[in-house]
Amino acid sequence: MSTSPPHGPRLPSPARWPVWVVPLFLAFVQVAGSLAAQNGPPRRHGGTHDLGTSHALGHTDLDALGFGLLLAGPALLLFRRRDPVATLAGTALVTGLYLLRAYTYGPAPFSLAVALFAAVTAGHRTAAWAGTGAGLAAYFGLTMLIGVPESDRGEPGRLFPVERPTLGSTIFVIGWALVVLITAELLRARGQKAAEAARVRAEEERRQASEERLRMARELHDVLAHNISMINVQAGVALHLMDEHPEQARTALAAIKEASKEALTEMRGVIGALRAQGESAPRSPTAGLDRLDDLLDRARSAGLRVETEVTGERRPLHASTDLAAFRIVQESLTNVTRHAGPGPVTARVRIAYGERDIEVRVEDDGRGAALLDDRPGGSGIRGMRERAAALGGTFDAGPRSGGGFGVVARLPLEEGSGDGSADEASLERGAR
Repeated sequence: MSTSPPHGPRLPSPARWPVWVVPLFLAFVQVAGSLAAQNGPPRRHGGTHDLGTSHALGHTDLDALGFGLLLAGPALLLFRRRDPVATLAGTALVTGLYLLRAYTYGPAPFSLAVALFAAVTAGHRTAAWAGTGAGLAAYFGLTMLIGVPESDRGEPGRLFPVERPTLGSTIFVIGWALVVLITAELLRARGQKAAEAARVRAEEERRQASEERLRMARELHDVLAHNISMINVQAGVALHLMDEHPEQARTALAAIKEASKEALTEMRGVIGALRAQGESAPRSPTAGLDRLDDLLDRARSAGLRVETEVTGERRPLHASTDLAAFRIVQESLTNVTRHAGPGPVTARVRIAYGERDIEVRVEDDGRGAALLDDRPGGSGIRGMRERAAALGGTFDAGPRSGGGFGVVARLPLEEGSGDGSADEASLERGAR
């Protein structure tokens, strides 16, 4: 399961930049841009004295206060992450004072725009919208009272030589504020959507990891339960025959060696999937019905009488179906070994290939008493049922009317009939 991004590395978003980067950039832009606007060609405005004429728009030359106001806005932005609302209020006050002093128009409002973005994206939407409306109303109301005609803007000797607002300038300022606020809202919605997508992706990864752990536990249970049961039975036989029939005890010990070797091999394969899945080519075939004969031989070496019947047209199976069929037979024989009671016990394994599914049937004629193992049953039946259900098949297990126990599983032959559990086989393929 890969979680790496589909593209190359991306630059971090502005929210992840150091807090001083944006203020430093804005301080340079506002000072340099304002100086360029002050020393550049004079701005013109439409005249009202003579039709078809225009006049240069006056301004107050930048002084110490002007430079201080240009730097104060970016300086206040250093606190935009800690207290966005207070930063917005302070930046608005600084920007308003700059405009009331009638300094040259330029990039001075940029700091206010950044403060609005910070407040909206931080979730203080009401404060940003209401504050903008109240601030604009206060500014326009004050300039209507103390403002001068456009031709007298920046007139020396006045503390606030700001011009009275016109319809055009009012519409422009309100439009600028709306553009900033709406853009901030769009960015906020985009950020929320990205955060939600990241949360859903993290939950999906946790769910997949949980399913992977469940598949791993199922594989380990099937592998260990079968082989350890065989070892347990053969060890009991060897202890019983050690003194009187040492040659037969030797046969039991050889079976123990073979079962333990098989257990170690399969366990290494399953656990290896956790370490380097997909890093190397498979070193042994995936467990499937082509290894059924080896499985039955090990069961016979444990003292079971095993009869086999295969009907229908034998054909290759999908890997997940092949693995599930093999594991169901393996677990069923394990249960016969542990719980069928004193022998002789006969287990009948029947594999029937149909047009749409394959039937796996394992029945025994045991008495139901534990043999050399007084521990309660584990989760074998549940694991077999889960395997069948994962593929969209059916499973049934229970005592037989004539004695003994029976297991019947029907598994679909077509891939994708279940709920996407075809990865069961990939667990072993990637490890071996």
